[in-house]
Amino acid sequence: MAHKKKINKQPKKSGKSKAKATLGGSFALNVSLRVVKSLLLGLVVVLFLGGMLVVGIGAGYFAHLVEGTPTPTKSEMKQKVGDIAESSKLLYADDRELATIQADPIREKINSDEISEWVKKALVATEDENFYEHPGVVPKAVVRALLGEMVGFGAGSGGSTLTQQLIKQQVLTNETSFKRKANEIILALDLEKYLSKDEILTAYLNVSPFGRNNKGQNIAGVEEAAIGIFGVHAKDLNLPQSAFIAGLPQSPIVYSPYTNTGDLKQDYSLGMARKDDVLFNMYREQMISKKEYEEAKKYDLSKDFQARQDVEVQQHGFLYYTVYNEAISIVAKQQAKEDGVNDADYSKEETRNRYVEQAKVKMQNQGLVVKSTIDKNIYDAMQLGVAEYGQYLDDGSGATVEPGTVMMDNKTGRIYGFVGSRDYNTNQNNHAFDTARQAGSSIKPMLVYGPAIDQGLLGSASRIADFPMKYQHGEHAGKELGNAENKGSKTFQTTRQALVESTNITAYHVYQDMLANKGSDQFAYDNYLKKMNYPTSNAWGVESAPLGTTDVSTLTEVNGFQTLANGGVYQQGYLIDSITDSTGKEIYKHKDEPVQVYSKATASIMNDLMRSVINEQHTTPFKSILSGVNYQLSTADWVGKTGTTDNYADNWLIVSTPTITLGTWTGRDDNKPMNDGAGNRTATYMAYLAGRIYQVNPNIFGEDEEFELSDDVKQIKVSDFTGLKPGKVNHNGTNYQVPSGETTSLWAKDGPGDNTYEFGIGGNDDDYKTYWNTRNKVNAKAKEDKDDD
Repeated sequence: MAHKKKINKQPKKSGKSKAKATLGGSFALNVSLRVVKSLLLGLVVVLFLGGMLVVGIGAGYFAHLVEGTPTPTKSEMKQKVGDIAESSKLLYADDRELATIQADPIREKINSDEISEWVKKALVATEDENFYEHPGVVPKAVVRALLGEMVGFGAGSGGSTLTQQLIKQQVLTNETSFKRKANEIILALDLEKYLSKDEILTAYLNVSPFGRNNKGQNIAGVEEAAIGIFGVHAKDLNLPQSAFIAGLPQSPIVYSPYTNTGDLKQDYSLGMARKDDVLFNMYREQMISKKEYEEAKKYDLSKDFQARQDVEVQQHGFLYYTVYNEAISIVAKQQAKEDGVNDADYSKEETRNRYVEQAKVKMQNQGLVVKSTIDKNIYDAMQLGVAEYGQYLDDGSGATVEPGTVMMDNKTGRIYGFVGSRDYNTNQNNHAFDTARQAGSSIKPMLVYGPAIDQGLLGSASRIADFPMKYQHGEHAGKELGNAENKGSKTFQTTRQALVESTNITAYHVYQDMLANKGSDQFAYDNYLKKMNYPTSNAWGVESAPLGTTDVSTLTEVNGFQTLANGGVYQQGYLIDSITDSTGKEIYKHKDEPVQVYSKATASIMNDLMRSVINEQHTTPFKSILSGVNYQLSTADWVGKTGTTDNYADNWLIVSTPTITLGTWTGRDDNKPMNDGAGNRTATYMAYLAGRIYQVNPNIFGEDEEFELSDDVKQIKVSDFTGLKPGKVNHNGTNYQVPSGETTSLWAKDGPGDNTYEFGIGGNDDDYKTYWNTRNKVNAKAKEDKDDD
């Protein structure tokens, strides 16, 4: 049976089935689209919410950064952005100019109508094309900077407007932190409220740096740029010149055509290319026509560059640097005090140096006026005097002997003038203020006799041992102590005689007696010298201290004698009377701070004793030499003291009249000895110097005034032989006849005791025995004198 082939047939889709299939496909597509749409919508929502979150976080972060930023007033803001570096001035006491402290960079402030419109257009086109439209900042740049800070791609990136740049230059610092940038933005918005666009543009052009001029000086401000580069005023700049100058602030030194010597660079093409960029920016912003653009590009600007010129350098010397440095010190200390820095912290070198550098910047750039105490006529006379008579100091050894001299007002401490060295050009050591050398016997009035008289330990006629002796303690123990002229006069000298002859042994005994009585080897320093700002040193307590072994400056020593000449009242010597800022506001004024160091009685007694030093001329011929130089001047009431150190390495002469103190140190910079006769040479120099000063100001010496004993000085009659009250003397059961003769002894406190065998200060039994044995000679001499009468 044959089988039939089996055929499988697929059923045909009906039209209804086709429609159903199409509908299913559309549904799937729609679902997919909806899903995508939902996802996109969700993403947008997420991004929106994320953006809002970022903006919120950014806004919060920004608010945090500017929190606490002070909002300047309109006047404060105008002052800050308008402040420019101005030259400060140093003045003499009579307001004549001593010197100008040149600002760096140099600049001159001008008004808007003195600036070429080409410069303004060139600057705007290059630095801030939206300057006239924005409110001080460009929002997109702010956002870019904010995001850059938040994601860590750098802070404060890009987009600074001219307004922001002005704020950064004049109000803030160049620190690259976002906090600084945030503050810059806030202040820029404020500035736009206070100043017009033209005022902001003018301020920017007045303060911005413009490289160097044809003298090699750093310049700032469009006027100095115009004059220093092209030799014309800013208002007269043409288009290509304006474009060149407008391109400089971006990189002033790179684009400047000049080197630091004022010579034209061998290659200044970078500046020229920058100029062409500025011109194109102006053309692009339709500030100039195509024709103006092309003509300006073709213009040969190189022919307008000024040829090199030499800088007029001020010749400075001791006066400039001394006054300048003192002003810097005052400004630095003042600023530190305003910042709450205490004295201990300020004494640290790092802290002090930081404030000194700040003060220098302030002095160079803020138009300060420093009025000194220096009398120009007196100062000039002193310089002429040392030039003419400094040669009298030389000792024939071939080495130069230098002086350090100061003249001070007794009542105030004002410094009228000084001599730093014989010639600043050959020796810049300021021996008046900076050199500290051993004081020698010039210290005795302040350290020894002044304090002893003030403490009531001796009077002017008290007797002090001057017998040969040796040091008892310390490094000099066993070493013989002698006077300049002998090893001891083998007698008891009076206080006046001891000071006139400047004997060392007597000073030693008085000093040791005082320290023993007061129980402190620093008594004299702590209670007297410290109050006069003498340097701190352990050497004030050693046995050799009364011989002047401690180093002091001329200024310090003159100030000590000023104290005695001023009734015992110390007025610290000063060089600066006042400092004012560029607006005329006084930011510093010297104030007297008198310190009563010695009693008035003590000071007047010391002046009486030191009058004998000058008049009797045992240690200095100053008075007689002065008489030959100017007799009228020699009639003034001069008091003073000399000082010489071992081997004549140092020589001092400090003299006072009732109105001034004039003192000098002389010596060699290598500290080597001078030949004998140094005292006479110093006296000659001082006499001629005083004569020169008298010629320009004869009234300064107060020649009609006299030092007088104060009313509270006790003038007591004492035995001329013992310096104690007259009367019989008994010693170990033996009566000693005291030679006849009385004298007046001046006491500031207490008074002399009753007569006694051991009447003096210092000395031992042998010394007293020797001295008492001389009484027969004294009595015989007294009888002889009486018979002659």
